[in-house]
Amino acid sequence: MHRIAVIAVPPVTTFDLSIPGLVFGVVATVQDAPGYEVVLCTADPGRVPGAGGMDIVIGRGLDAVDGADTVMVTGTGATVVDVRVLTALRSAASAGKRVAAICTGAFVLAEAGLLDGRDATTYWARSAELARRFPAVNVQPDVLYVQDGNILTSAGLAAGIDLCLHMVRTDYGAAVANTVARYVVVAPVRPGGQAQFIESPLPPERGTSLAATREWARQRLQEQLTLTDLAAHANISVRSLTRRFHSETGLSPLQWLLHQRIDRARELLETTTLPMDQIARLSGIGTSESLRQHLVRRVGLTPSAYRATFRQTPAS
Repeated sequence: MHRIAVIAVPPVTTFDLSIPGLVFGVVATVQDAPGYEVVLCTADPGRVPGAGGMDIVIGRGLDAVDGADTVMVTGTGATVVDVRVLTALRSAASAGKRVAAICTGAFVLAEAGLLDGRDATTYWARSAELARRFPAVNVQPDVLYVQDGNILTSAGLAAGIDLCLHMVRTDYGAAVANTVARYVVVAPVRPGGQAQFIESPLPPERGTSLAATREWARQRLQEQLTLTDLAAHANISVRSLTRRFHSETGLSPLQWLLHQRIDRARELLETTTLPMDQIARLSGIGTSESLRQHLVRRVGLTPSAYRATFRQTPAS
């Protein structure tokens, strides 16, 4: 069982604090594997002030970090961080543990010196402040999440869910991560960052009126869908489809389809041994050469290199 220690730094953002338990807690439910054990901890166990006046009670101290495989810090409004928290984070990183921050938890990692010389992100409204206070950090303000070595950071609020799903995908593969996403009723795993690259993220979806059409298209990615096909399913004109699609997803229908097809190809590369031309056909990308071009452009890796890096080997 993978143990995750989540450090609450007061005043803690309670929404962020709930995310790891929500996402990681589902893994054992959706697959036949131990999954994760999530433990909340803090420097001084007991009542911990929360942002907005919602206090919480945490029973574990920072000793929980010692037995953890991954250590996380969630959003906080703290301007001064307890030195005990900083020491625990430095020790975890030095031991090679995975260390992650959701939202403004990135400021805590930066205060500990763990982001010096690294790519990192945080809540967009405070990214300029992070860059100003910690000039040694290479702040990426326009991505959902970033992984640089064993250090991960995410943008604000819901991007923390994307970060946790990314970690599930790293640990258990795309199929499990997408099953978890469906179980907790969020969008499938969205690109954000990996150790080798930082991707252009999918904008968050802002509307649901075309959700049924998007799901219909996801089930038919191997088909050569056209704007007319999508508009016919939604029972609207192509012009209205394009306008509403961009309003809800931040992308044109064809851009959105391409993102979905590349993600389907990545899932097949991770979970199957299918040849490249078959993966290209099943994902709707067309040819193996087109698959190679799109994957290199998106993640900086060829299909064979991606498979070698992220292929999920069944447990013996």
